[in-house]
Amino acid sequence: MEHAKGPLLTIDVGTRTVRETDIDDELESFVGGRGVATKLAHDRIPFDADPFGPENRAYISTGPLQQSQMSFTGRMNMTGLSPLTDGVLSTNAGGYLSRNFAGTGYPVVEIVGESDELLAIHVTDDGVEFEEVPELAEAQVPRVTEVMNERHGLESENLITIGPAGENLVRFACVMTYDSRAFGRGGLGAVLGSKNVKTMSFEGDSTPSVELPEDVQSEIHAEAATTDDMMKRQGTTAGTQFIHDNFSLPTRYFSEMEFESVEGINGDAVESKKYKKEACSVCAFACKLPTKDEARDLETEGPEFETVFSFGSNQGIGDVVDVMQSNELCDLLGMDTISAGDTVAAYLAAEDEFGNAELVHEILPKIAHREGIGDTLAEGVERAHEELGVGNWSVKGLEFAAHDGRAIHGQGLSYAVANRGADHMYGNMLGPEYDGQIDPEGLFEEKVEMLIHRENKMAIRDSGIVCAFGIDDYISEEQLAALLGTDWERLDGIGSRVIELERHFNNERGMDREDDRLPYELPDFETALDEYYASRGWNDDGTVPEQSAAESAAAGDD
Repeated sequence: MEHAKGPLLTIDVGTRTVRETDIDDELESFVGGRGVATKLAHDRIPFDADPFGPENRAYISTGPLQQSQMSFTGRMNMTGLSPLTDGVLSTNAGGYLSRNFAGTGYPVVEIVGESDELLAIHVTDDGVEFEEVPELAEAQVPRVTEVMNERHGLESENLITIGPAGENLVRFACVMTYDSRAFGRGGLGAVLGSKNVKTMSFEGDSTPSVELPEDVQSEIHAEAATTDDMMKRQGTTAGTQFIHDNFSLPTRYFSEMEFESVEGINGDAVESKKYKKEACSVCAFACKLPTKDEARDLETEGPEFETVFSFGSNQGIGDVVDVMQSNELCDLLGMDTISAGDTVAAYLAAEDEFGNAELVHEILPKIAHREGIGDTLAEGVERAHEELGVGNWSVKGLEFAAHDGRAIHGQGLSYAVANRGADHMYGNMLGPEYDGQIDPEGLFEEKVEMLIHRENKMAIRDSGIVCAFGIDDYISEEQLAALLGTDWERLDGIGSRVIELERHFNNERGMDREDDRLPYELPDFETALDEYYASRGWNDDGTVPEQSAAESAAAGDD
Protein backbone atom coordinates (compact mmCIF):
# COMPACT_ATOMS: atom_id res chain seq x y z
CA MET A 1 0.00 0.00 0.00
CA GLU A 2 1.26 3.48 -0.83
CA HIS A 3 1.58 5.89 2.08
CA ALA A 4 3.35 9.07 3.06
CA LYS A 5 7.09 8.64 3.54
CA GLY A 6 9.80 10.16 5.71
CA PRO A 7 10.56 10.74 9.40
CA LEU A 8 8.58 12.64 12.02
CA LEU A 9 10.11 16.03 12.75
CA THR A 10 9.55 17.10 16.36
CA ILE A 11 10.10 20.77 17.18
CA ASP A 12 10.27 21.69 20.87
CA VAL A 13 9.67 25.43 20.90
CA GLY A 14 10.54 25.70 24.60
CA THR A 15 14.04 24.29 24.29
CA ARG A 16 14.34 25.24 20.61
CA THR A 17 15.54 21.79 19.72
CA VAL A 18 14.51 19.40 16.96
CA ARG A 19 14.72 15.66 16.46
CA GLU A 20 13.73 13.11 13.86
CA THR A 21 11.92 9.85 14.60
CA ASP A 22 11.34 6.87 12.32
CA ILE A 23 7.57 6.42 11.91
CA ASP A 24 7.57 3.95 9.01
CA ASP A 25 5.33 1.51 10.90
CA GLU A 26 2.78 4.22 11.69
CA LEU A 27 2.75 5.48 8.11
CA GLU A 28 2.32 1.97 6.72
CA SER A 29 -0.64 1.38 9.05
CA PHE A 30 -2.34 4.80 8.88
CA VAL A 31 -1.44 6.13 5.37
CA GLY A 32 -0.66 9.76 6.33
CA GLY A 33 -2.56 12.96 7.05
CA ARG A 34 -5.25 12.65 9.71
CA GLY A 35 -4.66 8.93 10.17
CA VAL A 36 -1.02 9.03 11.18
CA ALA A 37 -1.47 12.31 13.10
CA THR A 38 -4.30 10.76 15.12
CA LYS A 39 -2.14 7.74 15.90
CA LEU A 40 0.72 9.98 17.06
CA ALA A 41 -1.57 12.27 19.06
CA HIS A 42 -3.20 9.29 20.76
CA ASP A 43 0.19 7.89 21.77
CA ARG A 44 2.08 11.10 22.57
CA ILE A 45 -0.35 13.64 24.05
CA PRO A 46 -1.05 12.84 27.71
CA PHE A 47 -4.71 11.99 28.27
CA ASP A 48 -4.85 14.60 31.06
CA ALA A 49 -3.10 17.35 29.07
CA ASP A 50 -4.22 20.97 29.25
CA PRO A 51 -5.07 22.11 25.68
CA PHE A 52 -3.18 25.34 26.40
CA GLY A 53 -0.32 23.62 28.21
CA PRO A 54 3.16 22.83 26.87
CA GLU A 55 2.36 19.10 26.93
CA ASN A 56 -0.24 19.49 24.17
CA ARG A 57 1.11 18.83 20.69
CA ALA A 58 0.08 20.10 17.28
CA TYR A 59 0.62 17.87 14.23
CA ILE A 60 0.86 19.19 10.69
CA SER A 61 0.74 16.35 8.20
CA THR A 62 0.45 15.47 4.56
CA GLY A 63 -0.51 12.31 2.70
CA PRO A 64 0.84 10.31 -0.23
CA LEU A 65 -1.44 12.02 -2.76
CA GLN A 66 0.32 15.34 -2.20
CA GLN A 67 3.17 13.78 -4.19
CA SER A 68 0.86 13.66 -7.23
CA GLN A 69 -0.10 16.29 -9.81
CA MET A 70 -3.78 15.33 -9.61
CA SER A 71 -6.78 17.55 -8.96
CA PHE A 72 -8.41 17.49 -5.52
CA THR A 73 -5.10 16.94 -3.70
CA GLY A 74 -4.07 20.46 -2.68
CA ARG A 75 -4.86 19.94 0.99
CA MET A 76 -3.19 19.31 4.36
CA ASN A 77 -4.16 18.15 7.85
CA MET A 78 -3.68 19.49 11.37
CA THR A 79 -4.38 17.52 14.55
CA GLY A 80 -4.18 18.32 18.25
CA LEU A 81 -6.01 18.49 21.55
CA SER A 82 -8.76 21.05 20.93
CA PRO A 83 -9.33 23.90 23.41
CA LEU A 84 -12.90 24.12 22.13
CA THR A 85 -14.00 20.46 22.36
CA ASP A 86 -11.43 19.24 24.92
CA GLY A 87 -10.86 16.19 22.72
CA VAL A 88 -8.50 15.19 19.94
CA LEU A 89 -9.48 16.92 16.72
CA SER A 90 -8.33 17.10 13.10
CA THR A 91 -8.98 19.85 10.59
CA ASN A 92 -7.69 20.48 7.08
CA ALA A 93 -7.06 23.33 4.69
CA GLY A 94 -6.55 23.83 0.99
CA GLY A 95 -4.44 26.35 -0.84
CA TYR A 96 -0.86 25.93 -2.01
CA LEU A 97 0.99 24.82 1.10
CA SER A 98 0.96 21.05 0.63
CA ARG A 99 3.61 20.76 -2.09
CA ASN A 100 5.95 23.13 -0.24
CA PHE A 101 5.45 21.14 2.95
CA ALA A 102 6.13 17.87 1.13
CA GLY A 103 9.32 19.40 -0.24
CA THR A 104 10.82 19.48 3.27
CA GLY A 105 10.91 15.66 3.21
CA TYR A 106 8.80 15.36 6.37
CA PRO A 107 5.30 13.82 6.24
CA VAL A 108 4.53 15.04 9.77
CA VAL A 109 5.81 17.96 11.83
CA GLU A 110 5.07 17.90 15.57
CA ILE A 111 5.08 21.07 17.69
CA VAL A 112 5.50 20.71 21.46
CA GLY A 113 6.51 22.89 24.40
CA GLU A 114 6.02 26.59 24.99
CA SER A 115 8.26 29.43 23.86
CA ASP A 116 9.02 32.44 26.06
CA GLU A 117 9.12 34.66 22.95
CA LEU A 118 6.85 34.99 19.92
CA LEU A 119 8.39 32.87 17.17
CA ALA A 120 8.57 32.34 13.45
CA ILE A 121 9.83 28.84 12.66
CA HIS A 122 11.36 28.03 9.29
CA VAL A 123 11.41 24.38 8.22
CA THR A 124 13.41 23.34 5.15
CA ASP A 125 15.04 20.17 3.93
CA ASP A 126 18.29 21.63 5.31
CA GLY A 127 17.06 22.12 8.88
CA VAL A 128 14.97 24.29 11.21
CA GLU A 129 15.56 27.92 12.16
CA PHE A 130 13.90 29.86 15.01
CA GLU A 131 13.29 33.58 14.61
CA GLU A 132 12.02 35.79 17.42
CA VAL A 133 9.31 38.13 16.13
CA PRO A 134 7.97 40.21 19.06
CA GLU A 135 7.19 43.01 16.61
CA LEU A 136 4.52 40.78 15.02
CA ALA A 137 2.49 40.51 18.22
CA GLU A 138 -1.23 41.09 17.41
CA ALA A 139 -0.39 41.40 13.69
CA GLN A 140 -3.12 40.39 11.26
CA VAL A 141 -2.41 37.50 8.93
CA PRO A 142 -1.51 39.40 5.71
CA ARG A 143 0.91 41.62 7.63
CA VAL A 144 2.84 38.54 8.74
CA THR A 145 3.06 37.39 5.13
CA GLU A 146 4.38 40.81 4.09
CA VAL A 147 7.11 40.72 6.72
CA MET A 148 8.13 37.14 5.91
CA ASN A 149 8.30 38.06 2.23
CA GLU A 150 10.42 41.15 2.90
CA ARG A 151 12.86 39.29 5.14
CA HIS A 152 13.04 35.84 3.57
CA GLY A 153 11.31 35.92 0.19
CA LEU A 154 8.58 33.65 1.55
CA GLU A 155 5.12 33.72 0.00
CA SER A 156 1.72 33.03 1.52
CA GLU A 157 1.80 29.49 0.08
CA ASN A 158 4.86 28.73 2.25
CA LEU A 159 3.25 29.82 5.49
CA ILE A 160 0.88 28.86 8.25
CA THR A 161 0.04 31.82 10.48
CA ILE A 162 -2.17 32.73 13.41
CA GLY A 163 -3.85 36.09 13.81
CA PRO A 164 -4.58 38.03 17.01
CA ALA A 165 -7.29 35.49 17.87
CA GLY A 166 -4.74 32.69 18.17
CA GLU A 167 -2.40 34.77 20.31
CA ASN A 168 -5.27 35.68 22.64
CA LEU A 169 -6.37 32.04 22.94
CA VAL A 170 -9.79 32.46 21.36
CA ARG A 171 -11.08 28.91 21.56
CA PHE A 172 -12.14 28.87 17.90
CA ALA A 173 -9.01 30.56 16.52
CA CYS A 174 -7.83 28.94 13.31
CA VAL A 175 -4.51 28.56 11.52
CA MET A 176 -4.35 30.37 8.19
CA THR A 177 -2.41 29.51 5.06
CA TYR A 178 -2.31 31.36 1.74
CA ASP A 179 -3.76 34.24 3.84
CA SER A 180 -7.35 33.13 3.17
CA ARG A 181 -7.45 29.33 3.61
CA ALA A 182 -8.06 28.02 7.10
CA PHE A 183 -7.38 25.01 9.27
CA GLY A 184 -10.64 26.14 10.72
CA ARG A 185 -12.46 23.95 13.19
CA GLY A 186 -11.62 23.34 16.81
CA GLY A 187 -9.26 26.14 17.82
CA LEU A 188 -5.85 24.80 16.83
CA GLY A 189 -4.81 28.40 16.16
CA ALA A 190 -5.09 28.94 19.92
CA VAL A 191 -2.89 25.88 20.48
CA LEU A 192 -0.14 27.51 18.41
CA GLY A 193 -0.87 30.74 20.25
CA SER A 194 -0.36 29.01 23.61
CA LYS A 195 3.04 27.87 22.32
CA ASN A 196 3.89 31.42 21.18
CA VAL A 197 4.24 30.35 17.54
CA LYS A 198 3.09 33.15 15.24
CA THR A 199 4.04 31.63 11.89
CA MET A 200 5.83 28.68 10.33
CA SER A 201 7.29 28.35 6.84
CA PHE A 202 7.96 25.24 4.76
CA GLU A 203 10.08 24.84 1.64
CA GLY A 204 12.51 22.41 0.08
CA ASP A 205 13.28 20.08 -2.80
CA SER A 206 13.17 16.73 -1.00
CA THR A 207 9.69 15.48 -1.83
CA PRO A 208 9.64 11.69 -1.27
CA SER A 209 8.89 9.45 -4.21
CA VAL A 210 5.46 7.78 -4.16
CA GLU A 211 4.32 5.55 -7.02
CA LEU A 212 0.75 6.30 -8.06
CA PRO A 213 -1.00 4.87 -11.14
CA GLU A 214 -0.85 7.45 -13.92
CA ASP A 215 -4.03 6.26 -15.64
CA VAL A 216 -6.18 6.82 -12.55
CA GLN A 217 -4.62 10.22 -11.92
CA SER A 218 -5.18 11.28 -15.52
CA GLU A 219 -8.80 10.14 -15.51
CA ILE A 220 -9.63 12.09 -12.35
CA HIS A 221 -7.70 15.19 -13.43
CA ALA A 222 -9.35 15.24 -16.86
CA GLU A 223 -12.84 14.99 -15.41
CA ALA A 224 -12.08 17.82 -12.97
CA ALA A 225 -10.92 19.99 -15.87
CA THR A 226 -13.78 19.28 -18.30
CA THR A 227 -16.88 18.79 -16.15
CA ASP A 228 -19.56 21.47 -16.19
CA ASP A 229 -20.25 21.84 -12.46
CA MET A 230 -21.97 24.83 -10.91
CA MET A 231 -19.50 24.66 -8.03
CA LYS A 232 -16.87 25.97 -10.43
CA ARG A 233 -18.88 29.19 -10.54
CA GLN A 234 -20.40 29.36 -7.08
CA GLY A 235 -18.35 27.07 -4.84
CA THR A 236 -20.32 25.47 -2.04
CA THR A 237 -22.87 28.28 -2.18
CA ALA A 238 -24.25 26.64 -5.35
CA GLY A 239 -26.54 24.56 -3.13
CA THR A 240 -27.80 27.36 -0.90
CA GLN A 241 -31.15 27.95 -2.57
CA PHE A 242 -31.87 24.24 -3.07
CA ILE A 243 -31.09 23.39 0.55
CA HIS A 244 -33.19 26.31 1.77
CA ASP A 245 -36.18 25.50 -0.41
CA ASN A 246 -36.21 21.73 0.08
CA PHE A 247 -34.76 21.15 3.54
CA SER A 248 -33.69 23.90 5.93
CA LEU A 249 -31.41 26.89 6.33
CA PRO A 250 -31.03 27.60 10.07
CA THR A 251 -32.01 31.18 10.75
CA ARG A 252 -31.74 33.64 13.65
CA TYR A 253 -29.69 31.43 15.94
CA PHE A 254 -31.47 28.23 14.91
CA SER A 255 -34.87 29.55 15.98
CA GLU A 256 -36.25 29.31 12.43
CA MET A 257 -35.61 26.96 9.51
CA GLU A 258 -36.05 29.26 6.52
CA PHE A 259 -34.81 32.75 5.70
CA GLU A 260 -36.93 35.27 3.87
CA SER A 261 -33.88 37.08 2.47
CA VAL A 262 -32.06 33.99 1.18
CA GLU A 263 -31.84 35.41 -2.35
CA GLY A 264 -29.55 38.13 -1.04
CA ILE A 265 -26.94 35.58 0.11
CA ASN A 266 -27.44 32.57 -2.21
CA GLY A 267 -25.10 31.26 -4.90
CA ASP A 268 -26.24 33.79 -7.48
CA ALA A 269 -25.57 36.62 -5.03
CA VAL A 270 -22.08 35.33 -4.32
CA GLU A 271 -21.35 34.74 -8.02
CA SER A 272 -22.36 38.33 -8.77
CA LYS A 273 -19.39 39.45 -6.66
CA LYS A 274 -16.89 36.92 -8.02
CA TYR A 275 -14.26 38.55 -10.24
CA LYS A 276 -11.82 35.76 -11.19
CA LYS A 277 -11.16 32.03 -10.91
CA GLU A 278 -9.11 30.52 -8.10
CA ALA A 279 -8.11 27.00 -7.12
CA CYS A 280 -5.94 24.94 -4.80
CA SER A 281 -2.55 23.51 -5.75
CA VAL A 282 -2.59 21.68 -9.16
CA CYS A 283 -6.41 21.43 -9.09
CA ALA A 284 -8.28 21.93 -12.37
CA PHE A 285 -11.67 22.10 -10.65
CA ALA A 286 -11.09 25.73 -9.54
CA CYS A 287 -14.07 26.13 -7.22
CA LYS A 288 -12.76 28.97 -5.04
CA LEU A 289 -14.53 32.32 -4.77
CA PRO A 290 -12.45 35.50 -5.01
CA THR A 291 -15.05 38.25 -4.52
CA LYS A 292 -15.02 42.02 -4.22
CA ASP A 293 -17.33 44.97 -3.81
CA GLU A 294 -16.02 48.25 -5.17
CA ALA A 295 -18.51 50.39 -3.25
CA ARG A 296 -17.02 49.25 0.06
CA ASP A 297 -13.50 48.76 -1.29
CA LEU A 298 -13.79 45.19 -0.06
CA GLU A 299 -11.97 42.17 -1.45
CA THR A 300 -11.99 38.67 0.05
CA GLU A 301 -12.12 34.99 -0.82
CA GLY A 302 -15.59 33.64 -0.26
CA PRO A 303 -17.97 33.42 1.45
CA GLU A 304 -18.54 29.68 1.14
CA PHE A 305 -21.87 28.14 2.10
CA GLU A 306 -21.08 27.65 5.79
CA THR A 307 -20.15 31.33 6.12
CA VAL A 308 -23.28 32.38 4.23
CA PHE A 309 -25.21 30.48 6.90
CA SER A 310 -23.25 31.51 9.99
CA PHE A 311 -22.90 35.22 9.15
CA GLY A 312 -26.02 35.41 6.98
CA SER A 313 -29.22 33.56 7.78
CA ASN A 314 -28.23 32.59 11.32
CA GLN A 315 -27.67 36.26 12.11
CA GLY A 316 -30.69 37.48 10.15
CA ILE A 317 -28.43 39.26 7.64
CA GLY A 318 -29.47 39.14 3.98
CA ASP A 319 -26.81 41.23 2.22
CA VAL A 320 -23.97 39.20 0.71
CA VAL A 321 -21.56 42.14 1.03
CA ASP A 322 -22.12 42.21 4.79
CA VAL A 323 -21.31 38.50 4.86
CA MET A 324 -18.21 39.10 2.72
CA GLN A 325 -17.01 41.68 5.22
CA SER A 326 -17.49 39.28 8.13
CA ASN A 327 -15.62 36.61 6.17
CA GLU A 328 -12.71 38.96 5.54
CA LEU A 329 -12.50 40.02 9.18
CA CYS A 330 -12.31 36.38 10.27
CA ASP A 331 -9.51 35.74 7.76
CA LEU A 332 -7.55 38.76 8.93
CA LEU A 333 -7.99 37.98 12.62
CA GLY A 334 -7.67 34.19 12.27
CA MET A 335 -11.04 32.81 13.37
CA ASP A 336 -13.19 29.91 12.18
CA THR A 337 -16.19 31.41 10.39
CA ILE A 338 -18.66 28.73 11.54
CA SER A 339 -17.89 28.98 15.24
CA ALA A 340 -17.41 32.75 15.16
CA GLY A 341 -20.64 33.27 13.22
CA ASP A 342 -22.71 31.01 15.47
CA THR A 343 -21.27 32.58 18.60
CA VAL A 344 -22.02 36.09 17.37
CA ALA A 345 -25.53 34.89 16.40
CA ALA A 346 -26.00 33.76 20.01
CA TYR A 347 -25.00 37.26 21.13
CA LEU A 348 -27.44 38.86 18.66
CA ALA A 349 -30.19 36.60 20.01
CA ALA A 350 -29.40 37.69 23.56
CA GLU A 351 -29.42 41.38 22.58
CA ASP A 352 -32.38 41.17 20.15
CA GLU A 353 -30.11 42.57 17.42
CA PHE A 354 -30.64 40.15 14.54
CA GLY A 355 -29.81 41.82 11.23
CA ASN A 356 -27.40 44.35 12.72
CA ALA A 357 -24.36 43.83 10.48
CA GLU A 358 -22.62 46.93 11.82
CA LEU A 359 -22.69 45.44 15.32
CA VAL A 360 -21.32 42.14 13.99
CA HIS A 361 -18.36 43.91 12.43
CA GLU A 362 -17.70 45.75 15.70
CA ILE A 363 -17.84 42.56 17.76
CA LEU A 364 -15.44 40.40 15.70
CA PRO A 365 -12.26 42.40 16.53
CA LYS A 366 -13.36 42.49 20.18
CA ILE A 367 -13.54 38.69 20.19
CA ALA A 368 -10.09 38.38 18.61
CA HIS A 369 -8.59 40.73 21.20
CA ARG A 370 -10.82 39.53 24.08
CA GLU A 371 -12.14 43.02 24.74
CA GLY A 372 -15.36 43.57 26.70
CA ILE A 373 -18.13 41.17 25.68
CA GLY A 374 -15.63 39.73 23.20
CA ASP A 375 -13.87 37.99 26.09
CA THR A 376 -17.04 36.03 26.85
CA LEU A 377 -17.75 35.25 23.20
CA ALA A 378 -14.15 34.10 22.65
CA GLU A 379 -15.01 31.06 24.79
CA GLY A 380 -17.56 29.77 22.24
CA VAL A 381 -21.23 28.89 22.56
CA GLU A 382 -20.99 26.05 25.08
CA ARG A 383 -19.09 28.13 27.62
CA ALA A 384 -20.92 31.43 26.94
CA HIS A 385 -24.57 30.43 26.40
CA GLU A 386 -25.64 30.53 30.04
CA GLU A 387 -24.26 34.04 30.54
CA LEU A 388 -25.99 35.10 27.33
CA GLY A 389 -29.24 33.39 28.30
CA VAL A 390 -29.60 31.43 25.05
CA GLY A 391 -29.63 27.76 24.09
CA ASN A 392 -26.47 25.70 23.70
CA TRP A 393 -26.26 25.00 19.96
CA SER A 394 -23.13 22.89 20.02
CA VAL A 395 -22.05 19.27 20.37
CA LYS A 396 -18.96 18.50 22.47
CA GLY A 397 -18.32 22.24 22.45
CA LEU A 398 -18.17 22.56 18.65
CA GLU A 399 -20.71 24.92 17.08
CA PHE A 400 -23.13 23.59 14.46
CA ALA A 401 -22.64 23.70 10.72
CA ALA A 402 -25.53 24.71 8.46
CA HIS A 403 -26.86 21.31 7.40
CA ASP A 404 -29.81 20.95 9.73
CA GLY A 405 -30.18 17.62 11.49
CA ARG A 406 -33.81 18.46 12.22
CA ALA A 407 -34.46 18.06 8.49
CA ILE A 408 -31.85 15.42 7.56
CA HIS A 409 -31.83 13.02 10.47
CA GLY A 410 -28.76 11.01 9.49
CA GLN A 411 -26.73 14.20 9.58
CA GLY A 412 -28.21 14.89 13.00
CA LEU A 413 -26.99 11.50 14.25
CA SER A 414 -23.62 12.21 12.64
CA TYR A 415 -23.31 15.46 14.62
CA ALA A 416 -24.11 13.63 17.84
CA VAL A 417 -21.61 10.78 17.53
CA ALA A 418 -18.79 12.60 15.71
CA ASN A 419 -15.66 12.65 17.83
CA ARG A 420 -15.06 16.30 16.94
CA GLY A 421 -18.64 17.43 17.56
CA ALA A 422 -21.14 19.21 15.33
CA ASP A 423 -19.05 19.14 12.17
CA HIS A 424 -20.76 18.36 8.85
CA MET A 425 -17.65 16.90 7.19
CA TYR A 426 -16.94 14.20 9.78
CA GLY A 427 -19.55 11.70 8.55
CA ASN A 428 -20.88 13.81 5.67
CA MET A 429 -24.32 12.19 5.67
CA LEU A 430 -25.77 15.32 4.10
CA GLY A 431 -24.89 14.26 0.54
CA PRO A 432 -26.88 10.99 0.44
CA GLU A 433 -29.80 12.63 2.24
CA TYR A 434 -29.92 15.73 0.05
CA ASP A 435 -29.73 13.85 -3.25
CA GLY A 436 -32.26 11.17 -2.36
CA GLN A 437 -29.94 8.17 -2.02
CA ILE A 438 -31.61 7.58 1.33
CA ASP A 439 -34.74 8.94 3.03
CA PRO A 440 -33.71 12.06 4.96
CA GLU A 441 -36.23 11.29 7.71
CA GLY A 442 -35.75 8.54 10.26
CA LEU A 443 -32.84 6.73 11.89
CA PHE A 444 -33.32 3.22 10.59
CA GLU A 445 -30.61 0.55 10.73
CA GLU A 446 -29.44 1.01 7.13
CA LYS A 447 -28.78 4.68 7.83
CA VAL A 448 -26.68 3.86 10.88
CA GLU A 449 -24.59 1.44 8.81
CA MET A 450 -24.21 4.06 6.07
CA LEU A 451 -22.99 6.59 8.63
CA ILE A 452 -20.31 4.20 9.90
CA HIS A 453 -19.16 3.49 6.36
CA ARG A 454 -19.00 7.20 5.57
CA GLU A 455 -17.14 8.09 8.76
CA ASN A 456 -14.50 5.51 7.85
CA LYS A 457 -14.40 6.83 4.29
CA MET A 458 -13.94 10.44 5.42
CA ALA A 459 -11.09 9.36 7.69
CA ILE A 460 -9.36 7.85 4.65
CA ARG A 461 -10.17 10.98 2.62
CA ASP A 462 -8.34 13.04 5.25
CA SER A 463 -5.43 10.60 5.41
CA GLY A 464 -4.84 10.32 1.65
CA ILE A 465 -5.40 13.37 1.44
CA VAL A 466 -8.13 14.28 -1.08
CA CYS A 467 -10.62 17.12 -1.17
CA ALA A 468 -14.14 16.61 0.15
CA PHE A 469 -15.54 18.07 -3.08
CA GLY A 470 -13.92 15.30 -5.08
CA ILE A 471 -14.42 12.27 -2.88
CA ASP A 472 -18.02 11.40 -3.78
CA ASP A 473 -18.56 12.89 -7.24
CA TYR A 474 -15.16 12.59 -8.92
CA ILE A 475 -13.11 9.99 -7.03
CA SER A 476 -14.75 6.62 -6.41
CA GLU A 477 -13.80 4.23 -3.65
CA GLU A 478 -12.29 1.95 -6.27
CA GLN A 479 -10.18 4.77 -7.71
CA LEU A 480 -8.96 5.88 -4.30
CA ALA A 481 -8.03 2.30 -3.41
CA ALA A 482 -6.22 1.95 -6.75
CA LEU A 483 -4.31 5.19 -6.13
CA LEU A 484 -3.14 3.85 -2.77
CA GLY A 485 -2.34 0.41 -4.16
CA THR A 486 -4.73 -1.61 -2.04
CA ASP A 487 -8.41 -2.58 -1.80
CA TRP A 488 -11.28 -0.70 -0.22
CA GLU A 489 -11.81 -3.28 2.53
CA ARG A 490 -8.35 -2.56 3.87
CA LEU A 491 -8.87 1.20 3.69
CA ASP A 492 -12.23 0.89 5.45
CA GLY A 493 -10.48 -0.96 8.28
CA ILE A 494 -7.85 1.78 8.58
CA GLY A 495 -10.57 4.43 8.68
CA SER A 496 -12.35 2.52 11.43
CA ARG A 497 -9.15 2.41 13.50
CA VAL A 498 -8.70 6.17 13.14
CA ILE A 499 -12.25 6.76 14.42
CA GLU A 500 -11.66 4.35 17.30
CA LEU A 501 -8.41 6.01 18.39
CA GLU A 502 -10.12 9.40 18.43
CA ARG A 503 -12.99 7.98 20.48
CA HIS A 504 -10.64 6.22 22.93
CA PHE A 505 -8.60 9.39 23.48
CA ASN A 506 -11.79 11.30 24.23
CA ASN A 507 -13.05 8.51 26.49
CA GLU A 508 -9.84 8.83 28.50
CA ARG A 509 -10.70 12.52 28.95
CA GLY A 510 -14.11 11.62 30.38
CA MET A 511 -16.35 11.65 27.30
CA ASP A 512 -18.98 8.96 26.81
CA ARG A 513 -22.58 8.48 25.69
CA GLU A 514 -23.70 11.56 27.61
CA ASP A 515 -21.64 13.69 25.25
CA ASP A 516 -23.29 12.22 22.13
CA ARG A 517 -26.24 14.62 22.49
CA LEU A 518 -28.23 17.09 20.40
CA PRO A 519 -30.17 20.23 21.41
CA TYR A 520 -33.25 18.77 19.68
CA GLU A 521 -35.03 15.44 19.56
CA LEU A 522 -34.87 12.93 16.73
CA PRO A 523 -37.10 9.85 16.36
CA ASP A 524 -35.54 6.62 17.65
CA PHE A 525 -32.37 8.47 18.58
CA GLU A 526 -31.44 6.28 21.57
CA THR A 527 -32.02 3.10 19.56
CA ALA A 528 -29.81 4.48 16.78
CA LEU A 529 -27.07 5.21 19.32
CA ASP A 530 -27.28 1.62 20.56
CA GLU A 531 -27.02 0.32 17.00
CA TYR A 532 -24.12 2.63 16.21
CA TYR A 533 -22.11 1.55 19.26
CA ALA A 534 -22.89 -2.13 18.69
CA SER A 535 -21.84 -1.97 15.05
CA ARG A 536 -18.58 -0.27 16.03
CA GLY A 537 -17.97 -2.93 18.68
CA TRP A 538 -18.07 -0.35 21.49
CA ASN A 539 -19.68 -0.49 24.91
CA ASP A 540 -23.27 0.72 25.27
CA ASP A 541 -22.04 3.80 27.17
CA GLY A 542 -20.16 4.97 24.08
CA THR A 543 -16.72 3.90 25.26
CA VAL A 544 -14.18 1.77 23.43
CA PRO A 545 -13.24 -1.54 25.09
CA GLU A 546 -9.61 -1.42 26.18
CA GLN A 547 -8.67 -4.50 24.15
CA SER A 548 -10.18 -2.98 21.03
CA ALA A 549 -8.37 0.34 21.65
CA ALA A 550 -5.09 -1.51 22.09
CA GLU A 551 -5.59 -3.35 18.80
CA SER A 552 -6.40 -0.10 16.96
CA ALA A 553 -3.31 1.57 18.40
CA ALA A 554 -0.97 -1.26 17.40
CA ALA A 555 1.08 -0.20 14.37
CA GLY A 556 1.61 -2.70 11.57
CA ASP A 557 -1.26 -5.00 12.51
CA ASP A 558 -3.03 -4.89 9.16
